[in-house]
Amino acid sequence: MPSPVQNIANAVSAYANAVKGGGGGLEARDAGAPNGEFANLVKGAIQDAVKISERSEQATIAAVNDKADLNQVVTAVAEAEVTLRTVVAIRDKVIEAYREIIRMPV
Repeated sequence: MPSPVQNIANAVSAYANAVKGGGGGLEARDAGAPNGEFANLVKGAIQDAVKISERSEQATIAAVNDKADLNQVVTAVAEAEVTLRTVVAIRDKVIEAYREIIRMPV
């Protein structure tokens, strides 16, 4: 079973492949944004979330090996939790917006 970090990394790869492929309606979406700024913004945010999650895992492993302060571990885990909740909330809003668009009459 893949870890949450692997799932996020897979999602980043999928978004990157979609941008490189240039298909599936990406031209219309990026037409108003010079040089794909929106795609870069999303990609950067997801990569930051992955980095935060990785730091949390590293701090947890260091704590298990008695090489980290417990306060640092708790802070890293809390930061990762907030980041994950933010990513999930954004995902939910995107799905909700997509469903609204699908329900619009043509």
